[in-house]
Amino acid sequence: MTPAEEQIIRATFIASQEGRIHFGEVVSQLIQAGVESYQVDYRSEQVIYHGRNDATLILHFAPVTQTIAAEFSAEQIVAAIKDAQQGRVMYPEFKRRSMQAGCVGYSVWIAGRHVVYYGRKGETHVEHFPQ
Repeated sequence: MTPAEEQIIRATFIASQEGRIHFGEVVSQLIQAGVESYQVDYRSEQVIYHGRNDATLILHFAPVTQTIAAEFSAEQIVAAIKDAQQGRVMYPEFKRRSMQAGCVGYSVWIAGRHVVYYGRKGETHVEHFPQ
């Protein structure tokens, strides 16, 4: 990754964590920075961005104070996703709600246009990007 691409990723990460931009803007900016996919791990409090030529950038977010639910609820994940898509919640609230739904992390496949959310027992929910 070039320094300019890393700068875009870092700025996007901060804006998302602060709830200033929605998911569509995140994806748009990460495409501009050459990001192919990224993984969010609530337990290790980090995001790993994967760019062209397998370049990676790892960023850490503030410690998570909320307990992640033991059971995974795809229904609760879907409800949080829909509220985010409709602009009713931004990332900080989405993060809280997804953790309440038992989500330990997720992988965003920008080129594949979908997100895979997962629980602590390997449960998954796949959400395709809106058309």
